[in-house]
Amino acid sequence: MPNWPTQRLGQSLRLGIAADGLALLRVRGLLAASSEVLAVQPVEAGAPDALANGLRALLQEAAPHGWPVTVVLADELVHLWQVPPPGGASRLGDLQAAAAFRFQGLFGAPAHEWRISADWHASRPFLAAAVPTGLVELLEVLAREHRFTLVEVVPQFVAAMNAWRRERRPGAWFGLVHGGVLSLAAFEGMALAAVRTAVIPAGIGRDWLEAHVAREALRVGVGRPERLQLCGAVPAGWAISAAHPEFACTLLEDDSAGDWPLHVRLARTGIPA
Repeated sequence: MPNWPTQRLGQSLRLGIAADGLALLRVRGLLAASSEVLAVQPVEAGAPDALANGLRALLQEAAPHGWPVTVVLADELVHLWQVPPPGGASRLGDLQAAAAFRFQGLFGAPAHEWRISADWHASRPFLAAAVPTGLVELLEVLAREHRFTLVEVVPQFVAAMNAWRRERRPGAWFGLVHGGVLSLAAFEGMALAAVRTAVIPAGIGRDWLEAHVAREALRVGVGRPERLQLCGAVPAGWAISAAHPEFACTLLEDDSAGDWPLHVRLARTGIPA
């Protein structure tokens, strides 16, 4: 059995959950945090109870009694969408009803099997996230069984946005590259206008990125950004902008030394650089 570390002040655990795998990290420090991989476990995606069985096996071995645990969920396990608040909304219940109505319109099913959280706002569109209720309840049960503190359950893209929100420049869009997928937060001024995702074609370069951002701006109905700020496993060459100085691409973190497995990258999302 591995020699699992005992809890110390200023340390926590981060659990990355994707449909096909799990990763557990120990994080030291707050402002300049470092992380240590404790376990990586594959999961048979789509198999009955695959995530439940994988989580139970991982936590049984890890024995996280007394630890604070943050869970980062792969974006394919959740739904993210923008909600325009109804006119005259004055109560939280109005905003919650608007989010549920928008959810059903976008995803074709009622939201009763999902747990919705949001940046609730009555005067501007806000970002909402839905996590399967069954998964949240499973994590709550596991927290009681293994006696750890479930600090937060957060979608990966939201974790990334929260981690870098102080670095966002005026006129810039934010993006995350993970698992060959580019997720973009399109802004109109300082307000979030939409979240868009796209598979990155193999072998593409900077020209594809610029064309893709321009198309997404047209679809969302906002102006093309002057700058794109990216985190994650960004393809080489995207930050080069000498040929097109009117559109800058800034990397928010140095990913050159990060030879981490995909699910470790997931769990690391949101750790201060």
